[in-house]
Amino acid sequence: MAQADVALIGLAVMGQNLILNMNDHGFVVCAFNRTVSKVDDFLANEAKGTRVVGAQSLEEMVSKLKKPRRVILLVKAGQAVDDFIEKLVPLLDTGDIIIDGGNSEYRDTTRRCRDLKAKGILFVGSGVSGGEEGARYGPSLMPGGNREAWPHIKTIFQSISAKVGTGEPCCDWVGDEGAGHFVKMVHNGIEYGDMQLICEAYHLMKDVLGMGHEDMARAFEEWNKTELDSFLIEITASILKFKDSDGQHLLPKIRDSAGQKGTGKWTAISALEYGVPVTLIGTVPVPRPSHGAEGEVALHCSP
Repeated sequence: MAQADVALIGLAVMGQNLILNMNDHGFVVCAFNRTVSKVDDFLANEAKGTRVVGAQSLEEMVSKLKKPRRVILLVKAGQAVDDFIEKLVPLLDTGDIIIDGGNSEYRDTTRRCRDLKAKGILFVGSGVSGGEEGARYGPSLMPGGNREAWPHIKTIFQSISAKVGTGEPCCDWVGDEGAGHFVKMVHNGIEYGDMQLICEAYHLMKDVLGMGHEDMARAFEEWNKTELDSFLIEITASILKFKDSDGQHLLPKIRDSAGQKGTGKWTAISALEYGVPVTLIGTVPVPRPSHGAEGEVALHCSP
């Protein structure tokens, strides 16, 4: 029986939290995961007592969805997205909607949008920002793709998103095809730049000025009271003060290793292609592979 407003595939923490967020706002969500035992575990624990329903197969999941069917994918970017789309298409009808909420490369989203349009399926690629906490209580959402899908997902997206000012949702239609994921890519690239600046400030304060961790933490706390007020500055102060179980500051013990998921690099490449100067963001992906050098410590960050 069709009872669910939307389905979500991918029950890692982000997926679970997004489901619980939608449930809190009155939407019935059908949960599915490739490892189906995770569905049972989720329903018996985190989703216990909610209106969330589960499915043991994609066929069962689709059968529980109201039309037009809305399916959100929160799986690893790349081949996993294409694999699920391939399995879903035969089960869906014209006008049904597939939403990719992962960090997909925007050109992949454009390709998928065009391919699925030819098959009558509406595809949306949406940036999701705010991490696990944001997914649970209010993310910033950046949907783009086939514009025909927007009236069918607008209420859900704007209900669960973060709110600013007088309640304006941190979500609106970004544009066609890969626009949503393009905006998320640039958003992440900017964040890469912010973290590079924080790392360089840490290096100067520690190795040039000889400041201790408590003094550095106080400096970041003061900066956070100015125009630099941000989540990244706030947590940097907390990280600098944090002590290990032996009472020593934890940060110097962390191995110097800064990974990257690709969005910073994609931003720099796109900037070169479009002739847009992004000098700070463009330099960030370069030193990251060398951050494993022993004895050099930087904040570990990988958006």
